[in-house]
Amino acid sequence: MSRRSLGWIAGTAAAALVAAGAITYAVAQDGDGPGTRTPDAKSADAGFARDMAVHHQQAVEMSYIVRDRTRNEEVRRLAYDIAQTQANQRGMMLGWLDLWGLPKVSADPPMTWMGMRGMPPGEDGALMPGMATNSELKKLQSLDGKQAEVFYLQLMTEHHKGGIHMAEGCVDKCAVGVEKRLAQGMVDAQQSEIELMAGMLKERGARPRS
Repeated sequence: MSRRSLGWIAGTAAAALVAAGAITYAVAQDGDGPGTRTPDAKSADAGFARDMAVHHQQAVEMSYIVRDRTRNEEVRRLAYDIAQTQANQRGMMLGWLDLWGLPKVSADPPMTWMGMRGMPPGEDGALMPGMATNSELKKLQSLDGKQAEVFYLQLMTEHHKGGIHMAEGCVDKCAVGVEKRLAQGMVDAQQSEIELMAGMLKERGARPRS
């Protein structure tokens, strides 16, 4: 990974920590926030925060990769926006788990909180629906220019679809109001980005994989 990319990662991580800390503290003071009623480790609130933090981390990783593989400003700007947004949201969710005194990992399979305990285990590092496999991440790292742009847009489209499914589960099952609102915001924003990426793929003579 280039020195430029490492500097960008460090700046993004620092900004995410500051924003997440400020928002988590503000939420704790909010009568409708996680500081008011503490969920337990088996709750949808805790499960969503844990699973989506993992899901978001991969989106951030993919966005770091593609910024090193293309000079196209449109794709680089999208990758930057996704990385900033999802790093901030990930920090908020991990902060809530700390606030609730709950572990950031669980012995239960991913998405058990959605009633999906029987879901087949993910293959090659893809722990949840929409996540890229380790082989796909390695392939993205090997591509350049238009090929990297197309593959990133295809992977991120699938990633967003999986994220939307999970966020809709929180909207339906979570009890903490501010977390439900965050989940609904994810649904709206990622659906908009899916539509944007479909147009970007079409401009490159490609389409989503599914």
